[in-house]
Amino acid sequence: MRPRIVHHPGYLAPLPRGHRFPMDKFARLRAVLADNGVAEAERPDPAPRDWLALAHDPAYVAAILEQTAGPEIMRRIGLPLSPALAQRSRLAVAGTVLAGRLALADGIACNTAGGSHHAGFAHGAGFCVFNDVAVAARVLLAEGRVARVLVVDLDVHQGDGTAEILAGDSAVFTFSMHCERNYPVRKQKSDLDVGLDEGVGDAAYLALLARHLPALLARVLPDLVFYNAGVDPHGDDRLGKLALSDAGLLARERLVVGACRRAGVPLATVVGGGYGADVDALARRHALVHRAAREAFE
Repeated sequence: MRPRIVHHPGYLAPLPRGHRFPMDKFARLRAVLADNGVAEAERPDPAPRDWLALAHDPAYVAAILEQTAGPEIMRRIGLPLSPALAQRSRLAVAGTVLAGRLALADGIACNTAGGSHHAGFAHGAGFCVFNDVAVAARVLLAEGRVARVLVVDLDVHQGDGTAEILAGDSAVFTFSMHCERNYPVRKQKSDLDVGLDEGVGDAAYLALLARHLPALLARVLPDLVFYNAGVDPHGDDRLGKLALSDAGLLARERLVVGACRRAGVPLATVVGGGYGADVDALARRHALVHRAAREAFE
């Protein structure tokens, strides 16, 4: 038995030639997983508008879905507005909701997109249109499937949008471990922020994570963990500023998966950030969390 993955061909949206966001990595990740024997994937339907409104201003949701968002809104996001982008964003949100449901049933599930943690209540930012983890947490809470959620965000950038949307929500605990001197310049306040100096490598990073995560699981007692497994802490990442290796990323994924398994807490993963011209290398790094999840099942 393998952990179920969630994927949709619509996770890709056309971008202008030379755009710095590596959109092709989502298709390449699916191909890497297929090469590793993952033949089937669960396919989400687009998230309905009422789901999105659980975490976002309905006026902002309408501006994206109805294609009326102005240049200032899209400049902050960094992606060109199009029907394909709106559809992609709805599918990614629905994929994270589906991953959460599957994790509650099976213990672990992985979305091959998601992690759009810079999207705030009334805006998108940093290549993020809708905040899939915040929406998914609110959907599952509203459905009564969970009463307490822990968000573990290990993208190199702070999960500022997630922190903003979920601030004061006692049902969701947000934990972000990120490079402090990196985007966004103005940080939000997560329930727990661990800001790292530039250049932190495998040993120090893993020691900090091992100090915080098991203690959080024991204190928060979540019914579900959403894990943003961004690979931009890698030393070769174009936007990273940390110095993790491939081996360090795999050790991180094993640490997160193992801690959740030992605590008996279901885990839903999303891919988060990862930037650079070598899309194959990015896809292989994003596949590491799937490898760690598969090892836990085996």
